[in-house]
Amino acid sequence: MELLHRGKVRDVYSDRPGEVILVATDRVSVYDVVLPTAIPDKGKLLTSLSLWWFEQLADVMPNHVISATDVPAEFAGRAVRCRQVDIVQVECIARGYLAGLGWDAYRETGKISGVEIAPGLLEGDKLPEPVFTPTTKTAPEDGHDEPMTFDEVSDAVGAELAETLREKTLELFKRATAITDGRGVHLADTKFEFGLAKDGTLLLADEVLTSDSSRYWRDEDWKPGQRQVSYDKQFVRDWARDLGTWDKTPPGPEIPPAVVEETRARYVAMYERITGLKWD
Repeated sequence: MELLHRGKVRDVYSDRPGEVILVATDRVSVYDVVLPTAIPDKGKLLTSLSLWWFEQLADVMPNHVISATDVPAEFAGRAVRCRQVDIVQVECIARGYLAGLGWDAYRETGKISGVEIAPGLLEGDKLPEPVFTPTTKTAPEDGHDEPMTFDEVSDAVGAELAETLREKTLELFKRATAITDGRGVHLADTKFEFGLAKDGTLLLADEVLTSDSSRYWRDEDWKPGQRQVSYDKQFVRDWARDLGTWDKTPPGPEIPPAVVEETRARYVAMYERITGLKWD
């Protein structure tokens, strides 16, 4: 196999023309820095949840998955064989609640990615309607992702594709929230990635609705007006931010064993609550 790319969390290999193998590792990154401590089973949890969601959303949009079993034995459980696609260079984010950078932008300007949001909302509040708030797709060595307006997306990829990205992002998000709402989960926001196959078909790609790419809150914890209890990577971000001693540049700090254990437990808990399956 040929290693094509090593990302913050995923490694991409090729062993056949037109196909790639996406391998999810146990690495964890915050603020675009890979931390030196791994989270046990994280790669398998991300892969399993992503595959479950690809199945749930297959009638909304085709995806790049070929097989979860036709992969090298050493990657079993944390790898997916996929069609090779050209990833659209826009991070397609849907938001249903005010949190994270979306909350910061709203508090400062009343807008997120140029979209006007109703005034008077609190941190953690549900938005009147989900919104499409794209960002640039920037390599960590080149800086951080920056918010994009819809017009900027149109300039970058063309008006027709931009409209499709917005439409599909919101359609996928609404389908996902219809599922999570019935399972005691608030899907606050998530990031989708899309890719163009050789025949020009737009496919849902990369990971989908994992605890790395999404913000998940339990119904019983949701309290607008404050920082929410996160069952996703935000738990590690909050720990790193609250240290007060790290400037968010490499090298990142070691994660204490108690935080590692709690992070894994939250990933498992959200996997089980969303899928209804027991994590083994």
